[in-house]
Amino acid sequence: MAPPLPQKGSLGAWLLGFRLPTLGIAVAPVLVGTAVAYFERGLRTGPALAALVGAILILIGTNLANDVFDYEKGADTGERLGPVRVTQAGLLAPHKVKRAVALTFLGATACGVYLAAAASPWIIALGLLCMASGLAYTGGPYPLGYHGLGDVFVFVFLGLVAVCGTAFVQLLRVPWLAVAASLPLGALATAVLVVNNVRDVETDRRAGKRTLAVRLGRGGGLLEYHAATALAYAVPLALVPRLSAWALLPLATLPLALRLNVALRRAVGAAMNPLLKRTAQLLLLFGLLWAAGIALSRSP
Repeated sequence: MAPPLPQKGSLGAWLLGFRLPTLGIAVAPVLVGTAVAYFERGLRTGPALAALVGAILILIGTNLANDVFDYEKGADTGERLGPVRVTQAGLLAPHKVKRAVALTFLGATACGVYLAAAASPWIIALGLLCMASGLAYTGGPYPLGYHGLGDVFVFVFLGLVAVCGTAFVQLLRVPWLAVAASLPLGALATAVLVVNNVRDVETDRRAGKRTLAVRLGRGGGLLEYHAATALAYAVPLALVPRLSAWALLPLATLPLALRLNVALRRAVGAAMNPLLKRTAQLLLLFGLLWAAGIALSRSP
């Protein structure tokens, strides 16, 4: 039996809209980027914390924007198979959700102002680009998620940009290790999106939301998930000669990844919801171990 919905306009409704189980997707890349900065002997606590808060706020704002824009475009209806969306369920008014998007992005901008002073003015431009892309994912005249570009968006911004940006605000440069270390995070964040999109293929198709899963079909979506998780585990193996055996720490999560790959092939519809949550948990656990492996690989 599904848990009861929170009251309209309540704190519980807002927390539901924030999509708390997904926030590890923002936390993990910052931890990895900070581990890279530590490995390169340039750890700076203040910029690291500001990057973490900014990343979380941008993801919350993006989640809320996705919630309200999907509702307005008709992608979220009563036929929805996924977790409850607060705008579609009537728990929060659309104008209040949009106001919250603006407030979270304003908070992220404040973090960006601090980072601009601590590192480089270019961080402001990067932050604005991240926020604009978050809005453009389901909003605007050419929503990325509706044209099969959501996967690219997630890989680039929740992988490459998040890790490399975090390393940059501490080191004032982007070492090659930051680029390489970002690949597993981008891949696993994309895998989270794939579960969501494969589950919603039919409702998205009817709403005109041409995600990559809609374009490729269920089989293509599953293949993308398999490839994303394979890439995530290939990178630590490849970097062992440059780092150390500590880089293999994320492989402790491999049994979970294998079980998810098998389970995904069997699950359909709402049965995929637990797999969505568990893939997000996989990303966070992988990220924690990946960050630890990089940090522990630093020479004395």
